[in-house]
Amino acid sequence: MFEMTVRGRTLRVSIRRAAGGRGPTRTPLLLLNGISASLELLQPFVDELPGALEVIRLDVPGIGGSPLPVLPYHMSTFAPLVGTLVTRLGYREVDVLGFSWGGGLAQQFAVAQRRQTRRLVLAATGTGSLMVPARPRVLGRMLTPRRHRDPEYTRRIAGEIYGGTMRTNPERAADVLHTYTRKGPRRGYYYQLLAGAGWSSLPLLGLIRRPTLIVAGDDDPIVPVINAKIMHRGIPKSRLHVYPGGHLALLTEARELAPVIDRFLTEPEQR
Repeated sequence: MFEMTVRGRTLRVSIRRAAGGRGPTRTPLLLLNGISASLELLQPFVDELPGALEVIRLDVPGIGGSPLPVLPYHMSTFAPLVGTLVTRLGYREVDVLGFSWGGGLAQQFAVAQRRQTRRLVLAATGTGSLMVPARPRVLGRMLTPRRHRDPEYTRRIAGEIYGGTMRTNPERAADVLHTYTRKGPRRGYYYQLLAGAGWSSLPLLGLIRRPTLIVAGDDDPIVPVINAKIMHRGIPKSRLHVYPGGHLALLTEARELAPVIDRFLTEPEQR
């Protein structure tokens, strides 16, 4: 891992090199993470990806190991900054996977940096401020970063907010969030919330022209599955994969979902 300063913002970056040490044999995969989650959170998913795939991760400003920014940022300005980061890392083109909050950033990236985007994967995500919302009680739980800082609290609310297997095994959510998430300052969480304030991809869906896989759980209290269906209707070259599970399945059921995503990334281009 290393730090890189791009357009005045310092970001912690991790690159898992393609096996063999000869550089990427496939289009590298850029992972964009959920809210208040450092790049380590996606480690269970990365571990299930083939070694031939080069994987790029980063901490957004004020999260994990990235320093708190002097000024807040926004989806519309941060996506081009990530594009500059990709270029400076030496990549002409990447596949992009956005998980939860990172799915919003991934959609903005696919529009603003379309020449850098080969394929897009949207996991457990929606269209931002204009979407079918979670229930008010679930939204209330999301207003603070406590679930990332208090394991016992996470166990208590995991089933309610994450759904899926967390309803019967809530300790799995606590294990994932507290083993793989590196804590940053609380203000970083609120800056990340603010980055999506007033932003929505709903008017932009028709501009996403890259092949897109939308991955959604049928029991996701944070992002109800209807949002995935809306994105599927709006993104021209999209397909929808609905799995039996909740919001954290990309992490807790990575062994089942990683092959689905990898098949999409490796299938031949359709003419």
